Amino acid sequence: MCRALIGSRKQNLWDYKYSFTGFYNSEGCHIRGSCVNSDFKKVKQILLIILFTNLLVAVLKIIMGSIINSTSMVADGFHSLTDGSSNIIGLIGIYFASKPVDEEHPYGHKKFEILAGLFISVMLFLIGGKVVLEAINRLFNPIMLDITLESLIVILLTLFINIIVCLFEYRSGKKLNSQILISDSMHTRSDIYVSLGVLISILCIKLGLPSIIDPIVSFVVAGFIFHAAYEIFIYNSSILVDRAVIDTETIRNIVLSFEEVKDIHKIRSRGIENDLYIDMHIMIEPNISVEASHQLIHSIEEKIRQDINSNVQLIAHLEPYNE
Repeated sequence: MCRALIGSRKQNLWDYKYSFTGFYNSEGCHIRGSCVNSDFKKVKQILLIILFTNLLVAVLKIIMGSIINSTSMVADGFHSLTDGSSNIIGLIGIYFASKPVDEEHPYGHKKFEILAGLFISVMLFLIGGKVVLEAINRLFNPIMLDITLESLIVILLTLFINIIVCLFEYRSGKKLNSQILISDSMHTRSDIYVSLGVLISILCIKLGLPSIIDPIVSFVVAGFIFHAAYEIFIYNSSILVDRAVIDTETIRNIVLSFEEVKDIHKIRSRGIENDLYIDMHIMIEPNISVEASHQLIHSIEEKIRQDINSNVQLIAHLEPYNE
């Protein structure tokens, strides 16, 4: 089994040393992240900022919704409150995911981010169910809304905040390759559509439509919550069960572009963008030396790193080719 690690730049094999916890570079930093990971620190800081913002938005919506007796606005407020709860879950997930590689966890702890995302989706399903039950209750026990200019201002303000938070969190998640930020931004994104629905509901009632439109909008709110929960669940569960992340034909074409390679099979890939694994069986001429084979694998890994992802970790099993 020929094993190779791909770093941010190509390094000589002798620049690496190995201990029971994994590979280290010549500067003593763990290739898999046992050094203090600045990305995790940045993710933590972003989650704390968004947590404070979400709590502020939630409190404004719940207070104003209670004042005007709007179930849709209160539902929207509790939805925003779950955003804050998901931030807390994200912080817990980041705490465990940032732990370095150890003897019992040679692949690290990054899947704690994925578990946190799944927990967020379950929580959203429960909240969505609560909103549906409350809306059904209001259908049979309608309450007249007391709509004020202040309530409209609160909705517009929170809508603007949600848009800023969603864009900031999603872009930060992509930049830092953070699954928890991406999942949480998908959650926050639904707030934008929910707030728009609440705004439309209030404006319609202000224009003279019956108050029954309020619980109807609550059903729409629940729909967005369920949709966000489903998206987060599918996104994270596919990573947790090691769904293939790279098309095998793409990998095959790259490897077969090397003249020394005669065939390739058992191609597999898994992981996430900043922690991606590829393994395969490569068939080469049987008379190629160990040194030449080693150099070939490094050339292949460098090509995959350039064409697919710089964070790829490649495991290649060499086999002799016989026509």
